[in-house]
Amino acid sequence: MITRDYFMIYCYYLSMIGFLLRKTFYDLWDNMLKIVLINLGFITLCTIPIFLPAFVAELFESQTPAIIVSAIGIMMCSIYLAAAAHSLKSISDYGSFSFTGFINNFKIAWPAGIMMGLFLFILFIVFTIVIPFYLRIESPVGLILGAIIFWTTIFALLSFQFYYTVCVRLGTNLKKAIRKSMLISMDNSGFAIFVFLHNTVALVFSVILAFLFPGPAGILLFLDEALRLRILKYDWLEANPEANRKKIPWDVLLMEEREKTGTRSFRNLIFPWKD
Repeated sequence: MITRDYFMIYCYYLSMIGFLLRKTFYDLWDNMLKIVLINLGFITLCTIPIFLPAFVAELFESQTPAIIVSAIGIMMCSIYLAAAAHSLKSISDYGSFSFTGFINNFKIAWPAGIMMGLFLFILFIVFTIVIPFYLRIESPVGLILGAIIFWTTIFALLSFQFYYTVCVRLGTNLKKAIRKSMLISMDNSGFAIFVFLHNTVALVFSVILAFLFPGPAGILLFLDEALRLRILKYDWLEANPEANRKKIPWDVLLMEEREKTGTRSFRNLIFPWKD
């Protein structure tokens, strides 16, 4: 039986999710050109790890140079996304950014980008080599180890999805960023799963539009918007240490955010100059 308290918690949570989706949509719509340009740069970089390794392997008749080229390409793409995350923060904060600032963000973002690149490379090895190896072992031990590694990897995915935006908003110390990403995922497990599912759907939708929109930039913007709301929650809990962590007053916390974001009609979205 659903009690009144649980119903109120559900309503507050649903209210926060609704605002997150609405604000992200408005920000994507208002900055569509910049989102497309960032995605276009990412797509261009992706040609290195996708197409160049096969050419290098055939040229040198060895897989080792191809693996090196793939690793370099993944690192470059990861650093690019880290710089993009720093720039997209300004959109989430009701501002904008210049592409000069975007280029300057590479100086700040490259360590976080390399760390994410290493994570993605390890993830690739785990899914293509490690898990299949244990599953091929015809024994309960192999199955158990494979399952443990699989679910550990899923937890890492749920945690690392916040990694870029944690580095942007909570500090660039890599060890602390990894730890905070894991803590946020564990403390907000339902929200972390929702964010992951949302980004999966956004990624599938991006395929239809050749990754130009919403694409990686749109997903990064959504993650930054999501973390902003989590920070509002933790700021409130810090100011109210005796409060029930399951009863976050989202309507109160989002009051100022809703005023800044506002609401729009379909006519206003298409013809904003007519209102």
